[in-house]
Amino acid sequence: MTIQSFFPPQRTLMGPGPSDVSPRVLSALARPTIGHLDPCFIGMMDEIKELLQYAFQTKNNFTMAVSAPGSAGMETCFVNLLTVNDTVVVCVNGVFGLRMIENVNRIGAKLVVVEGEWGRAVQPSALEAALQANPQANFVAFVHAETSTGALSDAKALCAIAKQYDCLTIVDAVTSLGGVELRVDEWQIDAVYSGSQKCLSCVPGLSPVSFSDKAVAVIQNRSTAVQSWFLDQTLVMGYWSGAGKRSYHHTAPVNSLYALHESLVILQNEGLENSWARHKAMHDKLSVGLRDLGLDFIVPESERLPQLNAVTIPQGVDDVKVRQFLLNEYNLEIGAGLGAFAGKAWRIGLMGYAARNENVVLCLAALKEALKPERQ
Repeated sequence: MTIQSFFPPQRTLMGPGPSDVSPRVLSALARPTIGHLDPCFIGMMDEIKELLQYAFQTKNNFTMAVSAPGSAGMETCFVNLLTVNDTVVVCVNGVFGLRMIENVNRIGAKLVVVEGEWGRAVQPSALEAALQANPQANFVAFVHAETSTGALSDAKALCAIAKQYDCLTIVDAVTSLGGVELRVDEWQIDAVYSGSQKCLSCVPGLSPVSFSDKAVAVIQNRSTAVQSWFLDQTLVMGYWSGAGKRSYHHTAPVNSLYALHESLVILQNEGLENSWARHKAMHDKLSVGLRDLGLDFIVPESERLPQLNAVTIPQGVDDVKVRQFLLNEYNLEIGAGLGAFAGKAWRIGLMGYAARNENVVLCLAALKEALKPERQ
């Protein structure tokens, strides 16, 4: 058999990620590949740092993109900062909090878990109680925007509590960056990671991260080697930082970084606060339509993540059948539930380039047809 070139169908991506990619970003991918140590490329890397500082609202010098997806960004933060001597309070209110626990356990640090309700924001009072009970804790980790449930936690309040107890913070902003308010410096976030494929509307495979000066000092003063060679930021710092010649660490994904650069330029041109407002406006429009279809949100309105809408699947409706209908008949992708919500919820994404009027109208019309009784 002779295998032919692959041409994917044209989908509208309204699941939990990846999101629709802007044509401008796709075009950037096709630009000529140059070397990852080419002076022109290094100049572009510096611009990516500056653009990410804007997106994160930080002046952190060590702000860059890990050459791997958001899960690697998470691991980058944990393996560089933690040792077996540390105590970490992890707030869990969904799947991605559980993945934080996996990182802590594999490192061998002491773990303290703050169990939250799935579909709800992390409760600041629960974090404070855990810190009072564990005065030896020196790190707090939580998910800002829990993609598995659509819950948005109050990162500002949680970080303020962590600082009261002299803890450094590790924050998952994979789904929040570019979509909702996130202010790394003002909120005193020490280590934060995100993903290129969510509200930045870039191709998957990159993870923006940023470390505060305090976090960098912890990394530089470690008494043991970082467990991961590839993710060891003491090595990567020499590639992303410094004037003049950069030290070789790995072959960067050159064209993917072109795409990230373009997506961040688009965000800068729109304006960060305008992007936050657009995601909220599209969420409000979708919310009205979903209620008209009789679909209920899992998350209370005050704790809801605008760009990831988790709705309860009505009784008697076949989860898989509906999603397959949307994909086959409308080339529209929405997400299934994860973890405790598997088979019980749909996750409808409004991320980045996907947060547009035409996508909201398409999604509502397609769902209306898919939910007709004769199709169940």
